[in-house]
Amino acid sequence: MAGPVAQPLIIAAGEQRMIHVFDLDMRPEQARFLREPGALAQVLGIDEIDLDHVEIFPVSDLEDLGLVGYLRDGCGIPKEQLASDAQKLAAIEGYVLLLRSRALRGEATRLTPASQIRHIGDYSEVGADWASLPSNPDDAPESAKPYSASRPSPREARSRARRIGATIFVIVMALILLVVLMLAT
Repeated sequence: MAGPVAQPLIIAAGEQRMIHVFDLDMRPEQARFLREPGALAQVLGIDEIDLDHVEIFPVSDLEDLGLVGYLRDGCGIPKEQLASDAQKLAAIEGYVLLLRSRALRGEATRLTPASQIRHIGDYSEVGADWASLPSNPDDAPESAKPYSASRPSPREARSRARRIGATIFVIVMALILLVVLMLAT
């Protein structure tokens, strides 16, 4: 394969939910070979990559959906993000490489792709918004407050503890009896 291109692609440490799209200008057997351990990392100019978060496939496999449709519907990328690169994405005819952030394990990475690998764009996947507003404990419903669950009476707690203890005792004795019987035969 030819040498690396002059423009490296810098991936920031901690990057999340990004998909980096590359056009693979190579023969089908070369593109399929990139799925082998170490091959893709080598042509991207890095030491290692998690192939579980990489997709390499011919665009023709997408049939009528097309690459833009796959990125939008299959990967959850908003159509507004894809609009500016829609023509470039639609022009890809051979194999494509989709590199998710997780493939780089959150580490800062400098990609120097080989000349047959052309970077098309970077797109962020829509994810769940796990942010929440800070809550005031006084505004919480009664059931969410600490120590708000009903407590069993001391008699119920002792009774439950005895049942658990008796069950454990029976299990241990049964195991001892089983071992003794096995040794006796």
